Amino acid sequence: MKRDEANERFRHLCAIIESVVMTSLFLTIASPSAVVADAQLDARVETFLEQRRGTWRDLNVPYEDGKILHDLIVKRKFTRAFEIGTSTGHSTIWIAWALSKTGGKLITVEIDPARQEQAKANVAAAGLSQYVEFILGDAHKIVPGAQGRYDFVFSDADKDWYIRYFDAMHPKLTQNACFTAHNVEERRFGFTRGWVRDYLKHVRSVQDMETSIHPDSRAGVAITCKKTL
Repeated sequence: MKRDEANERFRHLCAIIESVVMTSLFLTIASPSAVVADAQLDARVETFLEQRRGTWRDLNVPYEDGKILHDLIVKRKFTRAFEIGTSTGHSTIWIAWALSKTGGKLITVEIDPARQEQAKANVAAAGLSQYVEFILGDAHKIVPGAQGRYDFVFSDADKDWYIRYFDAMHPKLTQNACFTAHNVEERRFGFTRGWVRDYLKHVRSVQDMETSIHPDSRAGVAITCKKTL
């Protein structure tokens, strides 16, 4: 009787293994075009970013900081992103590229029409338009009125509004979210600029979040994330 039970369990286990293997094989065979498309998009974005490396102006983030944002989104599998300050789209491309890998989408806000048009052209040239919704207008009004919930926010607009942007978005953050802010550099020996000092003091006082400055950013990327329970 025991041998029969053991044989039955063995057959059941084999059936499960076979089912898993066949499912994996089917997915691999059924969607080769998707794999190829992803590889083609990655190659297109990488080529675009490398060709433009070091040429971005108009208050865009440097290459290294764009990569920091990209890697954070991919690592934490964020899908609902909000950017305050598009400029001409360098950070937008890095964020959208990451979201193309997680299945997400970005909303990005810019007040300057000419910069937004250039950003749209840059995002299109990188092949990422389907992952970005552009909003033209004043972030002072748009951010407080934003609907929905977000797991990633990047603030790179007027620095004296950073605290207000954070406070407006904080109730809309998901339980695993991060709010990132650019040009937040904590200098040694206490020589931190006034608005940076005020911003860090503010976000570090929020009980459900913790803040760090990314060590690889020269310009300063502050990352404020929900605390893990």
